[in-house]
Amino acid sequence: MSSSRSSSPNRLAQESSPYLLQHAHNSVDWYPWGEEALAQARQEQKPILVSIGYAACHWCHVMERESFENPQIAALMNAHFVCIKVDREERPDVDQVYMAAVQAMGVGGGWPLNVFLTPDAKPFYGGTYFAPRNWTQLLASIGQAYQNEHRQELEASAEHFAQALQVSELEKHRQPAAAEGLSEEEFQLLVGNLTAKFDQEKGGLSGAPKFPMPGIWRFLLRVHHMTGNHAALEQTTLTLRRMAWGGLYDQVGGGFARYSVDENWLAPQLREDALRQWAAH
Repeated sequence: MSSSRSSSPNRLAQESSPYLLQHAHNSVDWYPWGEEALAQARQEQKPILVSIGYAACHWCHVMERESFENPQIAALMNAHFVCIKVDREERPDVDQVYMAAVQAMGVGGGWPLNVFLTPDAKPFYGGTYFAPRNWTQLLASIGQAYQNEHRQELEASAEHFAQALQVSELEKHRQPAAAEGLSEEEFQLLVGNLTAKFDQEKGGLSGAPKFPMPGIWRFLLRVHHMTGNHAALEQTTLTLRRMAWGGLYDQVGGGFARYSVDENWLAPQLREDALRQWAAH
């Protein structure tokens, strides 16, 4: 598939965010997050695609080059969806809501975060980076499903996640439900889903890349405090130790990199400019 930059800028050209401005010449007809996009989706009764990233995210740039600058893929996105680009550094509230929704779906979090919503902004499916072929197939499948009898199934799924997370009015930027607001069944389901994804040897969630995901470990500390669940405490302690002992921690300047590209917490994510310099040599 060919990739190119659109000669005419889209709506993001009017934004101040450096990340959004990077996407101003994509072939995708991007909207910034706001009432205009949400109203357009309600008016046209189109599903919404929210794509969240940040300027230093390597895979965000990869997906942009492979898919968002591709005229054929962009045309598919424009035809079936109201497409919204979000800078997670500028709107952490929006990122938090949809990251929680995707994790509730049993999908590992990360960026780029691509989430599909109903016209009233309730999420029904999401993921992170998609290769062009998979992305194209997903766009076509969801677009077709929403235009036929499967629309009710998608809307029912969205309603389920909205109720579980108490985000039925996402356009008002409500926060995800706190642990105390969950029913016992929902609470146990959330703990069970996290437990199934634990890396019992290396800490964190299974596989690579490894994200610090502080919200998960704060939640597990609360689980331990509320229920005496020692496994929750042990997994949190293991994760924090491996993060501190690995390459993710900056031994000179302090702090942690955004994520480790390997499963051993050894190789921190590099900025896009550093990656290009490394590739050039």
